[in-house]
Amino acid sequence: MSSNLTLRKYSRIFTRPELPYFLIIWSTVFLCALGLTMVLSASTVKSLQESGNTYSIFIRQFFFLILGAMATYWAYRVQGGIWQRIAKISLSISIVILLLPFIPNLGKNINGNRNWIEILGFTLQPSEFAKFGLILWCALQLRNIDVSIKGKNPFIAILPGLVIIEGLILMERDLGTALLILLIFAGILFTTGAPIKHFIIVAALGVIVGGAFIISSSYRVSRFGALFNPFDERYYKFSGWQPAHSIMGLASGGLWGSGLGGSKQKWANLAEAHTDFIFAVIGEELGLFGTLATLLLLSILIFSIFKLALRAHDPMVRYVASGFGCWIAIQTILNIGSAISVLPVVGVTLPLVSYGGSALIATYMGIGFVLGAARRDPAIYKELQESGIKWLR
Repeated sequence: MSSNLTLRKYSRIFTRPELPYFLIIWSTVFLCALGLTMVLSASTVKSLQESGNTYSIFIRQFFFLILGAMATYWAYRVQGGIWQRIAKISLSISIVILLLPFIPNLGKNINGNRNWIEILGFTLQPSEFAKFGLILWCALQLRNIDVSIKGKNPFIAILPGLVIIEGLILMERDLGTALLILLIFAGILFTTGAPIKHFIIVAALGVIVGGAFIISSSYRVSRFGALFNPFDERYYKFSGWQPAHSIMGLASGGLWGSGLGGSKQKWANLAEAHTDFIFAVIGEELGLFGTLATLLLLSILIFSIFKLALRAHDPMVRYVASGFGCWIAIQTILNIGSAISVLPVVGVTLPLVSYGGSALIATYMGIGFVLGAARRDPAIYKELQESGIKWLR
């Protein structure tokens, strides 16, 4: 009898409406702590080479973390009506910021992609904010259809925004971000209950445009060749170098890893160790335990975001939260898939873990939006009021 009472007691915990709210907060806190630690460990060699200071990249990441926390709190406190006004102009804002890299002396070319700008010594990637802007705009269009324009095709309503944003990003030659945004768009479309033919159209556009960009670049073609065997002598010293050394790092980590700071691959073997391939450094230094803990935290975050999306009564909140959840989930899959060489290297970061100020701030804004929307849920707000934690009220 007592065991049944205990089971009921703990089962009620998992049905509490505020549980996803707290899971998002704590998973974000732990992911950011892990990210700061691993950025410090993975970037020391590159920091020393670039500036003579082993902490320069870590200090920049910590600075962006503070800005991201401020962005989270701002997004958390903004009311729903204000978000609707922001969403009306978010597509225009996204277009403007995506044009910034084309301005002489402002845009910056990195690894053949002109998708960066440099301001006061800091390098920013406008496309990270354009993701959030597009999600907001799409959510508003879909909300208007749900509320007042019955019968209008959701696919036709949001397709123009996708075409414009994708076009600008492809002009910047950032195929990885273009693929990510296309998949986020498909995720948002899925939440509308769109018929399968719309997904076929999106997939066909992705294959045609993506295929054209891949075929036009010998380096991108070789990345696909290296996917199946990065240790092949035809690819190893070129496009196979990163995935090959990523696998070496993960394989050498064992169960518990070599310990923090003990990575060998970060010593000029694994390029972008603190950004695109930070998962390999986690595996090498923290072992299987570290990689599984990272996956668990990201899974909890993604699950909680979708859980709150399902609770949302406002269609716009539901679409934004779903789009943001797709963003985190798809970017995680693309990053880790590249690190373990089951997907081609697409150059996207691991959310909340990799180095990158633009990605960190944009992701924090999304988290702030979701938490703020959850706070406006009557059942969740009641529990927060009763919790006695003043800053949550």
